[in-house]
Amino acid sequence: MHDAGDRNHRILCALRPAGWAVPESFGADTTAVPTPGPGQFLSRTLYLSIDPTVSLNPGDVVGGETVAQVLESRHPEHRPGEFVVVRNGWQQFALSSGQGVRRLDANSAPVSAYLGVLGLPGLLGYSGLIYLGEPRPGETVLVSDPTGPVGCTVGQAARIVGARAVGIASSREKCEYAVGQLGFAACICSTDPDAHIHDACPDGVDVYFDTVGGEGLARAFECLAPHARVILGGPSEAYSTGLSFIHVLNSRASVRGIFVQDHLQRLPELQRVVGSWIRAGLFRYREDMSEGLAAAPEAYGRLMRGEGFGKVLVRVAPEHL
Repeated sequence: MHDAGDRNHRILCALRPAGWAVPESFGADTTAVPTPGPGQFLSRTLYLSIDPTVSLNPGDVVGGETVAQVLESRHPEHRPGEFVVVRNGWQQFALSSGQGVRRLDANSAPVSAYLGVLGLPGLLGYSGLIYLGEPRPGETVLVSDPTGPVGCTVGQAARIVGARAVGIASSREKCEYAVGQLGFAACICSTDPDAHIHDACPDGVDVYFDTVGGEGLARAFECLAPHARVILGGPSEAYSTGLSFIHVLNSRASVRGIFVQDHLQRLPELQRVVGSWIRAGLFRYREDMSEGLAAAPEAYGRLMRGEGFGKVLVRVAPEHL
């Protein structure tokens, strides 16, 4: 038996928002901690990943990926005490059938990293850059949002393989962090009207990894080097507006989209390679951590307003009881 107590605090979707969610979009309740049936396990949520693509169906627990610890198990492949990545959503405790669950090694890296640079965001950046962008030593790799888990993985992987990493960030503070802490060669502040991609990338952009679309993508198109590679890794709606592809045509560039689900087989490689870089002091990352489940709606709002700095997480419970 577990000692989790008998109450489970949850955050629900109160109403479907017209745009992104606002505080009134969320509600809360408390239920009994569930008991696992045959083929299930019960886990307690430790860290909650705050992502823009949460499930927002009225009355449902808000969806989300979590790092959790197994408390009680009637599942043949999971044992109490182990740490897993599982979609518990915005609640303290949840049951799982084991589908889509990833066991993690708590001794090789901080467990929260498995929601960021050692998880699906890191996998998106690593696979997109290495296998689609194919950067070569001396080339220039431009990446949007360089301090988030995708962008910081792209930029640091580019630097480690010998390319020149340049970021486009939303504030001077983020630019200073990208250059001073992550080893980017340069960073362009998107709010500075005097900052231009041409100035930071005088020989053109050989690889552009985009996660935001919009004006930044259009500006990057204007700076493509011959035979550049453009990787589109943002949400589908980021690319719903019309763009002129004349610069893509003139530079003979290739443009490829990436969905992380197509690269899940490379997750062990990501965790082995990037994990070794972290342990060797070659790779850094930042987490934007809020405390307590009740902080999740506010953390989500900051993420959607572009105010997050690093991987946005909520610490729901301590790792050790």
